[in-house]
Amino acid sequence: MISPDRIRQIEARRDELAAQMATGNLDGDRFVQVSKEYAELEPVAQAAGEVRRLRQEADSLAFMTGDADAELRAMAEEELRDNKAALEAADRRLALALLPRDAADQRSAMLEVRAGTGGDEAALFAGDLFRMYQRYAERQGWRVELISASDSDAGGYKEVVASVTGTGVFAKLKFESGVHRVQRVPVTESGGRIHTSAATVAVLPEAEEVDVQIDEAKDLRIDVYRSSGPGGQSVNTTDSAVRITHLPTGLVVIQQDEKSQHKNKAKALKVLRTRLYEAERERLAAERSGTRRAMVGSGDRSERIRTYNFPQGRVTDHRINLTLHRLPEILQGEMDELLGALIAQDEAERLATLDA
Repeated sequence: MISPDRIRQIEARRDELAAQMATGNLDGDRFVQVSKEYAELEPVAQAAGEVRRLRQEADSLAFMTGDADAELRAMAEEELRDNKAALEAADRRLALALLPRDAADQRSAMLEVRAGTGGDEAALFAGDLFRMYQRYAERQGWRVELISASDSDAGGYKEVVASVTGTGVFAKLKFESGVHRVQRVPVTESGGRIHTSAATVAVLPEAEEVDVQIDEAKDLRIDVYRSSGPGGQSVNTTDSAVRITHLPTGLVVIQQDEKSQHKNKAKALKVLRTRLYEAERERLAAERSGTRRAMVGSGDRSERIRTYNFPQGRVTDHRINLTLHRLPEILQGEMDELLGALIAQDEAERLATLDA
């Protein structure tokens, strides 16, 4: 339960920020800073105000339960029971609003899907997963831009990387990182046997230029060469493919999907910044949390997180022991129930940590 003093502090800070904006005396940068803090604090202040109102109402109802009039006393006792339930829910909403937020939650994200064990069937499954995320993104009003793709001869992808642009993309997709397993009868299987294959998903918050400082002259080695397609076929006749090596870390990014060297370089730098930003986030997170692992998983790409069983039409998320018999709908991008359960579990785990 949040203390009354804490609630007063929240509301006082909200009112202070509102007063600062109302003066009209703030310069551009300061106004942006104040308005951003106000926008973040206002939902918290509203939740705090609801808790304060319900507590005041509870005090009044508790006083009325001592009334000599039996009918009035019974009515107050009934309303007090309803108030208690409402107050518990409001306290939880306020506690959730006060949880530390991942600074990357509102960012766009880089989505990477790679075929794992299972040969051609794994590549087909990687394609299924990528299309699932594309359809979910469409439902959210997000934009998906293909960064690079390595097609499989049998269909699907050996590897596909895309940028998913929109508000809150990372917050909703960040728990998708890990190994996804599929159980089904491949189209090439004449005996009807069920095969198990896997694909690996990584979701990384996209970095802005200000997040990662790169000195191109000192930190990067940039090589250009002629793109080549399957079997060594020439994609184009110019040196448009770009390989960037980040010398301080040894990280290498290759981009050759565009015919323009300039576009390939821009995409490669975008991927490089995102991976460097994520590496720094992981380092800081490890320092803060030590060995603690969240219930919904560590985001480790080697961790098996979910199974898609086609014969039974079910999807099982192993981190939260959730099974949904809605596999066709989920593959069509209807992921709200699944992702909502993961987010709720993460919130519950973080609340428990605060209470511990």
